[in-house]
Amino acid sequence: MKKLIFAANAYIQQSDWRMLALVKFCLCAVGVVLGLLVPSKAKKAVLGVSLVVFAVTYIPLMADFLPKAVRSLRDEYAL
Repeated sequence: MKKLIFAANAYIQQSDWRMLALVKFCLCAVGVVLGLLVPSKAKKAVLGVSLVVFAVTYIPLMADFLPKAVRSLRDEYAL
C-alpha cells in the first residue's frame, strides 16, 4: 500500500492542473454511475452521506486554496 501511495504522490507532482481536472471528472463520472445504481429506497441516505463528505472535504480544501489564491493575486497586481 505504501508503494501505491508513493506512486500516486509522484504522479500528482508530475501532473499539471489539466490532468488533475481530468482525474476529478473521471471520479465524478464514476460517482454519478454509482449514484444511478443505488436503489430508490436508499437515495436519500446516500445523498445525505454524500453531502456530509462533500462539506467535510470542501471546507479544508477551500481553507487551504483561498489564502494562496488571494496572495497570488495580490502579488500579481501589486504596484
